[in-house]
Amino acid sequence: MAFSIGNLAMICIGSLLLYLAISKKYEPYLLLPIGFGALLVNLFPEVMAKGGFLSFLYTYGVLTDVFPYLIFIGIGAMIDFGALLERPYILVMGGAAQFGIFFTLLASIQLGFKLSEASAIAMIGAMDGPSTIIMATKFAPHLLGPISVVAYSYMALVPMIQPPIMRLLTTKKERMTTMQYVKPVSQRVRVLFPVATTLIICYILPSATPIVGMLMLGNLLRESGVVQKLMEVSQDTLANTITLFLGVTVGATMDASVFLSLQTIEIMILGVVAFSIATVMGLLIGKLMYRFSGGKINPLIGAAGVSAYPMSARVVQTEGQRENPQNHLLMHALAVNTGGQIASVVAVGIFLALLSG
Repeated sequence: MAFSIGNLAMICIGSLLLYLAISKKYEPYLLLPIGFGALLVNLFPEVMAKGGFLSFLYTYGVLTDVFPYLIFIGIGAMIDFGALLERPYILVMGGAAQFGIFFTLLASIQLGFKLSEASAIAMIGAMDGPSTIIMATKFAPHLLGPISVVAYSYMALVPMIQPPIMRLLTTKKERMTTMQYVKPVSQRVRVLFPVATTLIICYILPSATPIVGMLMLGNLLRESGVVQKLMEVSQDTLANTITLFLGVTVGATMDASVFLSLQTIEIMILGVVAFSIATVMGLLIGKLMYRFSGGKINPLIGAAGVSAYPMSARVVQTEGQRENPQNHLLMHALAVNTGGQIASVVAVGIFLALLSG
């Protein structure tokens, strides 16, 4: 079989993704199947032909949003909203980080992308892979490959991209700030939270119902304490199986004719901008809260407002301990991280309402 130069280039890119997943351990659960899917479609394009196995998964799993929604059940089952409930005002930082989405939306339009395409590209700023895929499949399916790969690749690069921004925007004194823990909330509050959140958000923003509902269903499985096996299946078997199918089918959209273009380079640049702006805004709100709290809130936790759960929270913990070994910011950063997750799915709901109307 003869390969075009484009196919050979994409085979190299797919191999690079496999290298990053296996040797560097960058988001291996996603980059490995994505990279292998890219190899398959460029070695034998017929794997995505109508009626084929991968085409079936793509048509009925990705384009229908079934895979991303099912993954949100698993994400919800993994997330502990307790830290956020203990300090609900921290939700402001998670919301502020979503500014990266809307800034990138405007930047994408200025580069000539249609509003529908720009909305999908902008979601990269949330660092929320499933949300990005939902937007891309609905409004820019022809860009699903580049958008998805950029989103997940940058999620893997969180430990490299965020620390320099953190050090640039915060002082040593701010980074050394220790934070006190507050009294844990009761199980009753934990159980009521996913139910109340679903009722409120879905009443105000009906278009967000599927994504918010699946996220909060997963969390209710976790917090109810009565469906342990369902929670374990959601966290493990369901999430991993769907991640595998989603990854390989997304990778199989990386045909050379689509991926190797100026648009892909622009999407890569816009992704960096979106992620960086999101981190900056979270940190700036963190600095404001540091001032207003009299130095009791470490502004570093604002960087966890992006939805790269829990990687960005771990980066905050590492940076805090780098300046002060006695600094334990992980739970505080996870609170902001979960707040960012909620804010990002709300952003998806807003886009769905505006573009589907």
